[in-house]
Amino acid sequence: MYSWPLAALFAGLMMTGVSHAQDAFRFGVVNPDRVMREAPAAKAAQTRLEQEFLKREKDLKDQEAALKAASDKLERDSPTLSETQRTQRQRQLVDQDRDFQRKRREFQEDLNLRRSEELQKVYESAQRAIKQVAEAEKYDVILQDAVYVNPKHDITDKVIKALNATAAPNGSGGK
Repeated sequence: MYSWPLAALFAGLMMTGVSHAQDAFRFGVVNPDRVMREAPAAKAAQTRLEQEFLKREKDLKDQEAALKAASDKLERDSPTLSETQRTQRQRQLVDQDRDFQRKRREFQEDLNLRRSEELQKVYESAQRAIKQVAEAEKYDVILQDAVYVNPKHDITDKVIKALNATAAPNGSGGK
């Protein structure tokens, strides 16, 4: 990502003495993973996804259990079945399994798409909150994904608070 070039630029500025004055150059660091994990907007998005996909997930688990039960039954009954009956039940199992695999794939694709949509909304709101904090507190640079951050430069809590404040008026998480 951009972390290394920005870190190198910042280190260069530090060595040349540009930032030796305490207030001359202000920077902050945000942990985006923490924002996406802890912000109520992100938690609300996760809850929406769970509610939206709960029934389909349960249906898939039920279908998988029924398929397993049918497979076990075929295995138990196999010695007493005629060759025609065994072949017919095996074909039915293969068709059921194919249907199950297709539904599971569609479920996963739909879930991934919706998760991306929801996380994109949270990400955009977080970016606005970062910019709001940066402008309000007159930061010159805000970095993300640093290897180490002195806690005095970590503004993640401020960003989460700003994100909460923007989500609170309409309760939609920045929609």
